[in-house]
Amino acid sequence: MKKGYRELLDEANAEIEVVSPEEAAGLLEDDGTIFVDLRDPREVERDGKIPGAKHVTRGMLEFWIDPESPYHKPFFASGKTFVFFCAGGWRSALATKTAQDMGLTPVKHILGGYTAWKAAGLPVEPGQKKKAD
Repeated sequence: MKKGYRELLDEANAEIEVVSPEEAAGLLEDDGTIFVDLRDPREVERDGKIPGAKHVTRGMLEFWIDPESPYHKPFFASGKTFVFFCAGGWRSALATKTAQDMGLTPVKHILGGYTAWKAAGLPVEPGQKKKAD
């Protein structure tokens, strides 16, 4: 293997802005900041979420960021600051690096992810099951 996940994580964390859960919490009420939850929908449903966070599955991130993509989400073109997180900080580190490489700025990610956020006693909302059609 040319590069393992640990090397990829080390490289990403060396190039992106990493914030503690407490630092991120200071941005929660900032209208110029969007929190981006990269966890699987089942994780969000089971474990809850950070209030107001946009849910973006990791597999669609690049397509949602790129304005040339048919899947583009306009909030990514808002010019706001983006704070990415996942459960433990691995997916969000790689996603933040990818977003930054694509030209999305400013971007940050939460050290320790949602797990660290909850452990710090920061605000969470319960997850909700999607209603069947």
